[in-house]
Formats: sequence, C-alpha cells, structure tokens
Amino acid sequence: MSIRYPHLCEPIRLGNVIFRNRMFSAPMGGTDITADCCVGPRTIGFYELRAMGGAAAVTASELVVHPETDASHMFHLDLKTPGSLASWTFVADAISRHGAVPSVELSHSGQYAGTYLLDKDRKQGLTQYGPSDWVRPDGIPVKALAVEQIDEIVRTYGETAALAKRAGFQMLMIHAGHGWLINQFLSPAFNHRNDEYGGSFENRLRFARRVLQSVRDVVGDGFPIELRMSGSEFFEGGYDIKGGIAIAQGLEDLVDLIHVSAGSYQFGFFRTHLPMFAPHGDNVWLAAEIKKHVSKPVATIGALNDPAQMEEIISTGKADVVEMARALLADHELPNKVIAGRDDEIVHCMRCFTCMAERPMTGTRRCAVNPLIGREIEGLHLTPASCRRRVVVAGGGVGGLEAAIIAAKRGHLVTLLEKKDVLGGILVSEQAIPFKYEMYRLGLTLERQAKLAGVDLRLRTEATSELIKELNAEALIIAVGSRPVIPPLEGIDGDNVIIVNDYYKKKDKVSDTVVVLGGGLAGCECAVHLGMEGHKVAIVEMKEQLASDCNIRHRPILMDMVDKYASVFLNHTALKVTGDGLICRDASGREVSVEGRTVICAAGQRPDRKSVEALRTSAPWVREIGDCTRVANITAAIYQGYHAALDI
Repeated sequence: MSIRYPHLCEPIRLGNVIFRNRMFSAPMGGTDITADCCVGPRTIGFYELRAMGGAAAVTASELVVHPETDASHMFHLDLKTPGSLASWTFVADAISRHGAVPSVELSHSGQYAGTYLLDKDRKQGLTQYGPSDWVRPDGIPVKALAVEQIDEIVRTYGETAALAKRAGFQMLMIHAGHGWLINQFLSPAFNHRNDEYGGSFENRLRFARRVLQSVRDVVGDGFPIELRMSGSEFFEGGYDIKGGIAIAQGLEDLVDLIHVSAGSYQFGFFRTHLPMFAPHGDNVWLAAEIKKHVSKPVATIGALNDPAQMEEIISTGKADVVEMARALLADHELPNKVIAGRDDEIVHCMRCFTCMAERPMTGTRRCAVNPLIGREIEGLHLTPASCRRRVVVAGGGVGGLEAAIIAAKRGHLVTLLEKKDVLGGILVSEQAIPFKYEMYRLGLTLERQAKLAGVDLRLRTEATSELIKELNAEALIIAVGSRPVIPPLEGIDGDNVIIVNDYYKKKDKVSDTVVVLGGGLAGCECAVHLGMEGHKVAIVEMKEQLASDCNIRHRPILMDMVDKYASVFLNHTALKVTGDGLICRDASGREVSVEGRTVICAAGQRPDRKSVEALRTSAPWVREIGDCTRVANITAAIYQGYHAALDI
C-alpha cells in the first residue's frame, strides 16, 4: 500500500521502546475522578479511545506526585488508597492492548494548586506553594517551599514513577512547562530564591535535574522519559526562546524526548492552547529552534490537525514527533485515517474550546464534534440494528448528517432530504470567515462520510409529509434547524442590510463602515472578522454584555479580539435602520446614531417549529433534534443526531 505521509507514519525508537508512528496523543485530563482521586471508569475508556484510533503513544494527565503541597483535585497514585494502583493498571492496559504505548504525566501544580477545583471558594483556602514568596495577580498568596519540602517532592516523583511503571506504563512524561512547579523553578519571573535552587541559571535548573534523576533512578536506562517544557513563556519577565534552548540543553542528558510547548498558565493560556484566531502550528518554530541545539528527539504541539502540515514538520526536520490533544478529541481515528489514506474523512477540531470549557463547569469532558467523548463506556462500537428500517432525515445540517451516517452504519436504509442545494445547514455561512472555516469544513466532511455510508442524499428536495409517506418512512428524524431572527425595524429590508447567515454570499457588498446588530457569539465573531479585514466596525447589543452564549474558555479571547477590532455599544436598543447606520436608544433613553453604511443583522436564531409541526405525524417513529427543538450549538446537534440514530 502506498503511504501518503511516509514520515508521519514512520516508527520511532525512544529508549528501548518502538512507537508505531510519529503521532502522539498529548496529555488531556480524564473525564471522571473519584472523591479519593482515583481514576474513574469513564476515564479508562477516554484514554482507550485514542489508542484504538491509532496514536503511537497515549499520555494520561495529570498525576499529582505530592498531594500534601499540591491540593488540586487531580489524579493520585499511591499504595495507601484502595484501588489507586489498580485503576492506573486498568488505564495502562486499556491503552497498550490496542498497540499504543501507555504514558502518564507526572505533575505538580505548585502555585496553581486548586486550578481544577469546581468549588472556587475551597481554592481560596488552599496553601499555594512555589519557589518564592509572592502574591499572584489574582490576590492569592504563594508560600516558598522549604528545602526539606523540595527534597520530599523530588523523592515522591521517583516513588510515583516506580508505581506507574509497576502499573504497566511504558513511558513517563515529566511536566516542566505551562507555569507548573518545575517551570516555576526554571522561570526567572517566579524563582527569586537565594539558595542552591535560585539565582543563577544552574541553580534554577537544579530542581528539574533532581526530579528527572529521581525518576531515572527508579525506571532505569532504556525506559523512555519525555520532558514537557515551554519553549518560551511569552510574558514579560519570563524566559524567551534562548532560555528555552538553554533549559533543553541542560536537561537533555536525562530524557529521551523533549516535548516543546509554549506559554504559562496565568499569563499565556491562549499561547499554550491556540485559539481559532491563531494559525495552525503557531508554536512549531519553538520546537524547530530547540531541535537545532539538542541531540535528543523533539516533539512539537499546538493546533496541529492537518496531515500535510504534520508531514512537512517531520520531513523537514522541524520536529521528530507531532503531538495532538484537541485534534484527537475531535477525531480519535485521525492517525488510523492518515495511515490508511483516508484523510478526507478526518473530522477537524474547530478550536471552539467546548472541551476545555466543560471541565470547570461540570468536571466532565465533552467535544462539539465527537459525541463519544466523555461517554466512551456507554459504547464505543455501533450495534447493528436488529431490524432494518426505512429512515428519513429531514434537514441536512450537521445534526441531520450525523443522524443519517449513524443510522446507515447500523444497517438502516436512509434517505436525507435537504431543500437547499448544499449540505451543512447554518455552518455553510462560516466559509467566508477564515478562522471559522473548519466549522464549514465539518459539513463537507460529514457529507463525505454520509456518501461512504450509503445515505441517499437528496438536495433541492424539501421534506414534506406527502414525500415522507411516499418514501414509506418507518422512522423520521426531524432536523430542520432554525431561522434567523429579523427584528421588525424600519429599514431592515434595505439593500444595505445583510443577514449574518448570508454574509458569505454578499461579502463583496460590505462597505468600509459596518454596524453589527446583535452582540451574541455570531455577531461578535463576524465583527472581529470584518475588523481584521480592515473595516471600521461597531457592535450594537441591547443587553449589558456581549456573547452571553459563548463558553467560558472561548469568551475571554473573543472579547480581547472585539476590543481590538470593534467599537461596542451595550444597552443600546435598535430603533431604525438608515443608509448611514442604526438609530438606537441608549440606557438613558436618548436616541443616538451608530455609524455603519452596511448593517449586518445578527439578532439570533429561532427554532423552525412551523416545519416541525408539518412533519411530526409523518411516520410511526419520530424524533426532533438540533435547533428545531431549541437553538443551541454544534455540540447539542451532533450529540442528539448520534443518539437519535442509535434509538431506531
């Protein structure tokens, strides 16, 4: 078989272990954790999924080595807690039985202990330990670790490593980046000690070297150790790439793989976790630069999900390994698809931060485009239908496409009816906004999968009760979506008004000044795009805040982008559209004019209940999914479509 991406698919040897390809699953926190910090059953399935998908290594995250000084509610591994060692043994086994190398990340949060606690009041009561005494920007005091505590932490790194090896892990990752404890000792911004652990570069390196030596002493030569570090901290006072190179050189003799990430938790979250506004692979240059100065293999990470880009990284020597986290949530089968030459079937991560927003909200894990995430133990394999039925799906948005694909894979005869000439629903409109292009591409990928699954796709065909009955539908999934809200304003039907859903068809008509009516997620992202294109943009929102429908991880970076590219008018109610913009009433009751020769109407969406009512008695079994029931998001549409198909 001809391999399209030979460098990406080539095995690599680290220590005495051979990895089947160069695509590694980077650390991602699990989906459930017990009250005594053991691995829950859902987490085992969570990591197993990446192994089944073809990743060469799967790293579980984060295993706290010294709970006494790191009181975060994260995973522990010890002999005194019943089930602790066993639960990690089950994780290692679940990964290794699918041919992947099981790894676990050994970690200490240091001054950021309690980061993952849902009860933020409890976090305030913790003692935060770090290299030096100081007060964090959020007002939380940090206490310097005593030398005796440092000695104990170093020892527990070794003890935990020994237990992890005993549990069956074949590689260990030492987390020395992102502002966690080892990074805090390495960083001139955080380390102000005047003893053997502070001051000179050699002293700041000492804690990391002692930790790595403690681990090496117990796992032995040939057992691969991966060092995760920030190539640059990217904030004033932190180290830059020159510092990153020096750190890599100072530690490489103790490790087998240098994993180069970026940023620091409190000052650079969105440098570590690149948002949709940043280029894919924006941190690769850090790994490429460090690789020039070290002899050990180097891994890179950061919004990588395109096989062609990853192949180029390996083939040109920028890195030896590519690591993915969010990309393998979106499509755990990505490595298998790359190897088999099925990369046109990859579901690409949209960098919407649904996965990261769910953790602080509910303590679980979700993915907007992969309904299995967080629900792996509910079933990883599709069960063939006991009775083959004729299924009709009304609506070709992503929810309807997902339902059609799953129903067809289960053996049903599936017909999908879409009144427009394209599939993808509302996401078709995202094709004109570069940083949201992967949302548009989701529809294309699902269309490809639907064709491969044998779905009868009928475009330019409106679903009617008569047609559904003519098709002898035994099951009907209604996924007709929503309609844009168009406020009854004078002038709203003018030639200078563009509904945000239609922007992709009319973008050439947009003038140099734009006012966006509606400051929800869609309106804000459109405004940012137009600002980036060079337009003068204003956002008019009747509420007191923007993007209230945006998740808590995406919203901060979106607001930063809005501040950069648009003027904002909150608590402003639109009264009239004119040729020059909007006439509004502000919070004090005054009429004001907001300039914008083009008006983008982004006032929201409303469920298409009229179409639902016309169809809901057209088959013996009917399910409504997606925006036609309640306007929500891609996550809800995909999940509901997936499970509706399982219920037939």
